[in-house]
Amino acid sequence: MNFHPGDQLDNFQIEGLVARSGMASIFRATDMRSGLQVAIKIPHPDLEADPVLFDRFKREEEIGQKLDHPGVMKVLGGGPRSQVYMVMEWVSGQLLRQVMREQRILPQARALKITIGVCDALDYIHRNGVVHRDLKPENIMLDADDNVKLIDFGIAGQAGARRLTFGKLSNVMGTPDYISPEQVKGKRGDGRSDIYSLGIMLYEMLTGKTPFAGENPFAVMNDRLVNNPVPPREYNPEIPAELQEVIYRAIEREPENRYSTANEFAWDLEHLSEVGVEERPELTDWKHRKTPWIKRVLFYVAMALIPVFVFGLLLLVAKKS
Repeated sequence: MNFHPGDQLDNFQIEGLVARSGMASIFRATDMRSGLQVAIKIPHPDLEADPVLFDRFKREEEIGQKLDHPGVMKVLGGGPRSQVYMVMEWVSGQLLRQVMREQRILPQARALKITIGVCDALDYIHRNGVVHRDLKPENIMLDADDNVKLIDFGIAGQAGARRLTFGKLSNVMGTPDYISPEQVKGKRGDGRSDIYSLGIMLYEMLTGKTPFAGENPFAVMNDRLVNNPVPPREYNPEIPAELQEVIYRAIEREPENRYSTANEFAWDLEHLSEVGVEERPELTDWKHRKTPWIKRVLFYVAMALIPVFVFGLLLLVAKKS
């Protein structure tokens, strides 16, 4: 359904379209009862016909109403509704992704402030039994002072909530550049998965690059399972060794080796001079790139089929002789 400035939706007056995605349209509106500006998120009609996507939309609303923290976008009530939509607090600012496009490498102080702000929000949601599971620059809003707001809890997990399947990778599993190794393996993930994603973003803010690459999303995800990233200091020598160590602790391949809480992650960022730097094999082994397992399997299958092919060719020649 299309709305135009001045249109009314229940108790809200539409001010204009703000954004449109594959799942929903977001409008700026005024709550005529309170006079407050709000954001109205209206799912596209085909979303309601898709049980997985509709569940995602309703989950985002449910979690947003449960959480109350300055670093998390609040989902409001709104009373009886004539159709399905979500009412959210209006936040002025820009997405972290926009900031990173405009300023490819962020100054260290700014990157740390943003990361610590996200850690504070993550610590809150994790203590309240919620895991975001799709943390990325597109889901972090920044105001003029770089205060953060986490948005889009569509695939977030709640303690005791029904588990979403991984049948639709792009919709329920997370984003390839930031998804944790355990999620790639099909596991649900916990708060340490969000810490991993935030570690990847810190790496990107400081270097202008994501640590894992590939020709397609599956290759990107597989790369983090078998290879080590280029050390951040190789891209940006101004990064202190202690900060590089913090990044490595956040993006450890095995969850049990990462920071156990976002608060621990933030503490090290705030006390870099007290961080001990380890002699990590990742600092030297990163140049050795392992072949993704799927390519190895195909290689060995091809090698195994060569004798079969040769035998078949000889047999064909023998029959024609």
